[in-house]
Amino acid sequence: MTEPGSPAPVPDAQLPCGALMRLVRLDDAPALLAAYRHNAVHLAPTEPRRGERFATFEGQRERIEGQLREWEAGRAVPWVLDGSGLPGAPPALGTLTFTGIVRGPLLSASVGYWVDQGQTGRGLAGQALAHAVAYAREALGLHRLEAGTLLDNTASQRVLLRAGFTWYGTAPDYLHIAGAWRDHHRYQLILGEVEPRP
Repeated sequence: MTEPGSPAPVPDAQLPCGALMRLVRLDDAPALLAAYRHNAVHLAPTEPRRGERFATFEGQRERIEGQLREWEAGRAVPWVLDGSGLPGAPPALGTLTFTGIVRGPLLSASVGYWVDQGQTGRGLAGQALAHAVAYAREALGLHRLEAGTLLDNTASQRVLLRAGFTWYGTAPDYLHIAGAWRDHHRYQLILGEVEPRP
């Protein structure tokens, strides 16, 4: 288990579908830029509106640099789903990220993910989430994970429920998504009765 405020090692993981789940790197900027451009219409209904810089190489590098700073501080784990070993697949198939890792009496993190439009319905999100849940329990020693979905995002809700998450409420106007404040269903997964370290 990692010490509070320090990054836990993030070993690469080969998922059953053949994708590689690994810590994001600065040299992923071109692949992630291509993935976000390719999936712009697919992701638009479920994501915040991004500034113009987001869809540039420099913007992606800055974003990754920020994610790695958060990881080094022990507050986040940013994974990329690497499809470079799969025939005909794009280099970046999506991402899964822990954010807001909190120690002390909460011992919790938020999880968010997206997958390429050509990979939906193939089990990639569920496999990535299963690996992330095991990592949260075994490497990070967390008590709880939480996630939110738009009310009509039944695909993500199914992924969360299959991973053992339970619905615990609906938050009105929770996030500003696609240009408006949107209600979200809230889900959590209790990982274990972990004793917080002082």
